[in-house]
Amino acid sequence: MKQAINERIDALREVMRREGLGAFIFPGTDPHNSEYVADHWKGREWISGFDGSAGTAVVTMDAAALWTDSRYFIAAAEQLRGTEFVLMKERVAGTPAIPQWLGEQLTGQAARRSTEVGVDGMVVPQSVVEQLTDELRSEGGMTLRTNLDPLSTIWADRPAIPTAPVRIQPAEFAGKGAREKIEEIRRALRREHADGMLAAALDDIAWTLNLRGGDVHCNPVFVSYLLIETEKATLFVDRRKMTEEVEEYLRAEGVRVAGYDEVAQGLKDYFEHNILLDPAEVNHALYVKVGRGIVRRPSPIPFLKAVKSEAEIEGFRRSMIRDGVAMVRFLRWLRPAVEAGGQTEMSVTARLESLRAEWREFRGISFDTIAGYGAHGAIVHYEATPQTDAALRPEGLLLLDSGAHYEDGTTDITRTVALGPVSDEERRVYTLVLKGHIQLAMLCFPEGASGTQLDALARKDMWAEGMNFLHGTGHGVGSYLCVHEGPQQIRMEYRPAPFRAGMTITNEPGIYVEGRFGVRIENMMVAMPYKVTPFGSFLCFETLTLCPIDTAPIDVAMLTDDELRWLNRYHATVRDRLSPHLSGDDLGWLRAATMPLAGV
Repeated sequence: MKQAINERIDALREVMRREGLGAFIFPGTDPHNSEYVADHWKGREWISGFDGSAGTAVVTMDAAALWTDSRYFIAAAEQLRGTEFVLMKERVAGTPAIPQWLGEQLTGQAARRSTEVGVDGMVVPQSVVEQLTDELRSEGGMTLRTNLDPLSTIWADRPAIPTAPVRIQPAEFAGKGAREKIEEIRRALRREHADGMLAAALDDIAWTLNLRGGDVHCNPVFVSYLLIETEKATLFVDRRKMTEEVEEYLRAEGVRVAGYDEVAQGLKDYFEHNILLDPAEVNHALYVKVGRGIVRRPSPIPFLKAVKSEAEIEGFRRSMIRDGVAMVRFLRWLRPAVEAGGQTEMSVTARLESLRAEWREFRGISFDTIAGYGAHGAIVHYEATPQTDAALRPEGLLLLDSGAHYEDGTTDITRTVALGPVSDEERRVYTLVLKGHIQLAMLCFPEGASGTQLDALARKDMWAEGMNFLHGTGHGVGSYLCVHEGPQQIRMEYRPAPFRAGMTITNEPGIYVEGRFGVRIENMMVAMPYKVTPFGSFLCFETLTLCPIDTAPIDVAMLTDDELRWLNRYHATVRDRLSPHLSGDDLGWLRAATMPLAGV
């Protein structure tokens, strides 16, 4: 594989030499600015070997580098070993930004190397192209070319754009019909003084039309664009995905269907006064097809999608019972199985998926399971392979981050489990993470606060110990849609999106001790009305996830009375809601796992 990567770099450089390019940039996105992409658009992975969900590869005639964030530092270092690629750790002191690095690589060699940088304008949003153009110019007069896809010539066995069938998501799970949602979007457009919009984000389109697909691994979306006008709407999609039933359904909802490759012509034929294009969502190649009348504003759909209907919230609650039952059955089995021997990270992953799949409503996993034992638990987005698959022993910590899609909801849960005795350090770190989790779960806050304002609650106790984590604390979750959803987030970096009642969010603080162990505890929550006072409307979080938190590694003396009360109440809720669906040894295990801890 490492040799293949180097051969691919050589083939790329031949194209660059022929086209007069000094460098080429490979983002990890697709024409829809997706976080997770269909195989056809995994160009960054193909050229570098790095398969994480976030990262950018850059190749010059003399060097190659890959930028990614802290979730992937360890995994990326391993995957890049033996290739030309050098790992660039984002947001770490001393790491140059891509334009700065390119300036150092190219401008000092201007006499013999081109200072023109290439990127495929189909897979980069307009805002990134604009920013990159400005930054390259300021770093030594470099220029950006956007009309070349070298992969079309050097990637001989490139997968085709997928054609998985499109399915109707019943309105009973959505709470609103597609026609109603489109009218909602039109009202939002009028507030922005826009006559129409192009929706490019795949989950936004799936949500709007109450349709689901299977084009992207673990994401029930379908490759398409949606053009909304004042009186009509057009879905641009490969007709091979569509059944007559789906097309008839769309006609009834006021949506016509055209070919996926007709979207550029659709934008040229658009006759309204203006059109809203989100420069952070619409790719550069399509954006420039619209010559005038562009309203540069964020798409209104993510915010509408983020505020869940009552039907969607109830769907989440039902899904959490199913997922909780599967998790309890798994956790009851886990320790005895490890003690008996023969279990590995991959075998327990398979066991958990099989238990979820027993539910009739199961539609697949919502992301590839992270099962990290010992040192692997410190790799934030670790995925076991046959080469790395660690045998589990009855000692230490197993970090298990997993989730599922059900017909009426999506789940995302992390439990760190003691497989046997743990060290004092592991116990302290585990309890610090739990304290952060509980502090955030207990929070009441003004409606409209941003996740950045809430983030410190999850970190304050670990900060006091000189510890921290670099990933976000919480992300939105779709309703049988993508497991990562915005605009709401909880993280240290500034995110202004306001919280509203009905928004889902994860609560997943962690601490990772490289080379030794990692701890993360994650539940899903939904923001709910708390109280209205003369000071305004306030929200609180309802915890949706139903699964015991392992009490064996807790240093109870480190918990405050309020934190201990929250944990005991949470466990009482888990026991009450899951007990009717369990029996025998599973029920007995649940009762033991949710026994109140003494101290209050």
